[in-house]
Amino acid sequence: MPVTIVIGAQWGDEGKGKVVDLIAPEVDIVARYQGGANAGHTIKWEDKTFVLHLIPSGIFHEGTECVIGNGVVIDPVALMAEIRQVEALGFQVEGRLHISHTAHVIMPYHKRLDQAKEKYRDAGAIGTTGRGIGPAYVDKFARNGIRVVDLLDKDTLRAKLESALEEKNDLLAKVYGAERIDVDEMVNEYVDFDRRIDPFVTDTTALLHRALADGKRILAEGAQGSLLDVDHGTYPFVTSSHPTAGGCCTGLGVPPTSVDRVIGIVKAYSTRVGNGPFPTELEDETGEQLRATGQEFGATTGRPRRCGWLDLVALSYATRVNGFTDLAVTKLDVLAGIDELKVCTAYKIGDKITDRFPLDLDTLDRVEPVYETLPGFGSIDAASTMDALPQEARDYLQFIEDRLGVRISTVGTGPKRSETIEV
Repeated sequence: MPVTIVIGAQWGDEGKGKVVDLIAPEVDIVARYQGGANAGHTIKWEDKTFVLHLIPSGIFHEGTECVIGNGVVIDPVALMAEIRQVEALGFQVEGRLHISHTAHVIMPYHKRLDQAKEKYRDAGAIGTTGRGIGPAYVDKFARNGIRVVDLLDKDTLRAKLESALEEKNDLLAKVYGAERIDVDEMVNEYVDFDRRIDPFVTDTTALLHRALADGKRILAEGAQGSLLDVDHGTYPFVTSSHPTAGGCCTGLGVPPTSVDRVIGIVKAYSTRVGNGPFPTELEDETGEQLRATGQEFGATTGRPRRCGWLDLVALSYATRVNGFTDLAVTKLDVLAGIDELKVCTAYKIGDKITDRFPLDLDTLDRVEPVYETLPGFGSIDAASTMDALPQEARDYLQFIEDRLGVRISTVGTGPKRSETIEV
């Protein structure tokens, strides 16, 4: 398998970090291809828990190299803190972590603008994490961004920052009433960052091409989820990049012909953080039960996640967009003890029934989920094989397979590495 892509099939928080961590020993390189420190991939093993925001989830396997690709926007403060934390756990980072020299850098003004704009929007806020991801991508596509390679020369960096800050400071002060940023302080801070990051920086596209030529195996790790894709998600309540399969090729510079496996990570129910449409959301005791049992709080922000029943209309759409070859169903244990499980199989719009996922907000806000009810199941804590699962749990998984037409290859029965069934 030259390139395997791991993709969130819903609105993020599906458990991608755990699945990547499980597959990492089988590959040579784990490469992150989009997003930034707004992502939080949680890894649990033994009595340890660690949340990764930028470093790929393969870093805890000594034989695995890790790549942060050109499609990622890098927060230097978050990255250096994360490197120190991983090293404090006893894992080597230098020599194993490779950062693209053409990745864009999140600057202090990106964070300030992100937070100020959300406050300015007020009731119309997108619900961003406030970490500067969107503004950094805006500058990237406006051809006004700062890349890692720009940090190499202090005079070049100063010229670019002076040009950028003239506009950004006017926006901050005159539009949003926020404090201006000093260019000298920023130049010194980022020149120091360049000194510390220099051992990790390389041409990661060339590195990955050499790896493919040598027959090495690459695991591409996406952040967020398919329904947050800026083109294919619930716009404008989306992220600013492409967490779908196509984003892997542009975010790493690998050809689509090198991809032969696309794993969709699916939570056994649905969750969403922030604002935006959510047809199967439960604002009742069952929704609260899912949140409490599943510990549904954002790994990056700590915000409570909105919870609801599994939505197969949305999942069918994500399956078509990404071309999933198989699925990993996570958090099946969270459903244990619920008497009846509902699964959305269609939408009702007015007097019409459809299995199409609409992308215009007006329509999506009006849909009524059409449910099929399946019997619940008891505890699955002791199950280490499919045969050990209660029949009702197996029927639930089979229902998903049949409706999506994609095989389930992995089932999560708990948060730890060991709490996984390989089908």
